[in-house]
Amino acid sequence: MTIIVITIIACALGLWLALRGRDARIVLHSIEDCPEVTDPRFARVLGALLSPGLLSGNRIEPLQNGNEIFPPMLRAIRAATTTICFETFVYWEGKIGREFAEALSERAAHGVRVCLLLDYIGSVSMETELLEMMQQAGCELVRFHPPSFLHPSRINNRTHRKLLVVDGRIGFTGGVGIADEWTGEAEDPDHWRDCHFRILGPVVAQLQSVFMVNWIKARGRVETAAGFFPELQTEGEDYAHMFHSSPDDGSENIRLMYLLGIRAARRTLQLTQAYFLPDELCRKALTEAAGRGVRVEIIVPGKHTDERVVRRASRGCWGELLEAGIRIHEFQPTNVHSKVIVVDSHWCCVGSANFDNRSFRLNDEANLGVLSPSLAKSLEEAFARDLARAREITLDEWSRRPLRERIAEALARRVRRIL
Repeated sequence: MTIIVITIIACALGLWLALRGRDARIVLHSIEDCPEVTDPRFARVLGALLSPGLLSGNRIEPLQNGNEIFPPMLRAIRAATTTICFETFVYWEGKIGREFAEALSERAAHGVRVCLLLDYIGSVSMETELLEMMQQAGCELVRFHPPSFLHPSRINNRTHRKLLVVDGRIGFTGGVGIADEWTGEAEDPDHWRDCHFRILGPVVAQLQSVFMVNWIKARGRVETAAGFFPELQTEGEDYAHMFHSSPDDGSENIRLMYLLGIRAARRTLQLTQAYFLPDELCRKALTEAAGRGVRVEIIVPGKHTDERVVRRASRGCWGELLEAGIRIHEFQPTNVHSKVIVVDSHWCCVGSANFDNRSFRLNDEANLGVLSPSLAKSLEEAFARDLARAREITLDEWSRRPLRERIAEALARRVRRIL
């Protein structure tokens, strides 16, 4: 019991320290001018402000829901010949977790360098048996930011990134965690809606670089073997870059990405967000986009959500958005966990980052920005399918919500800084 109490106190102290001094925003004012996404200047702006620059010659394949996502990831792992680098937030107990652990262990036992970076909080429920199996097989496994009395604030800094790079040539990123909730076809509340992406081409080296940022931080070791950074060839026509953020490195990148994308929109802006908590400046950017004629549509979770407090806090800030003509839809069949923005059928950004303060300021995140009409079209089609399974919340309905909901929303918004 004493250990539990001490741990709770340490976590509370860590949270307090993590939030101290982080009220400053790099971006305090609206972005007055931003080229539209079809203008070559837009790519230059993204590359200069977010870094690194966009690379040509990539092929980005969208994968929808667990039945499409997990098989190619497992095939890539089982076919690995030199290296596997895997960083994830969620790794829970269950069937799919065991399948990944067995595949990774088998490759490590056959001489493949398997580097695993699991967030401590996100993997706390993982079976000890699987951890031991992977380590005994030769996997190099690190738990990111375990509790520490010497560094109490880091318990609130989590790696929320979802990165898999195999042989330095095939990359995967998106919103899925390693848990049974992500299996299936989003057919019921036990199987979540999400998307992930298979990546080929020069931008894979940027994924590998992002992985190495935390690998070096966690292990103090630099990897330079050819299996990590092979020569990469042209694979397609997509322009893409992989950028990252953390509280001490590029902390404003994710928020800036959303602000730039919203300001660049001229015709359409589609946003699917598992956790949608825009701050005042982001809400202003969204309403200004609607005011200049952009059709802004947002899909968020409905009653099926793993974070009810976030949903309460989110709903409390919808008034000005709905008044501006922004259309907000709650997904009905299950929890929607995707994090996708698509602008003007041309540019999209996907990855681990949510539209909330935790992703903007507290977590380590990684997102893939892509200029590709074909990928944007595919994501717009997926958005249309999700709209058919969602229910629109009108301004009239929102205005007539019961007093108890308003009170719950007001209370939830008091802690929005840590959500």
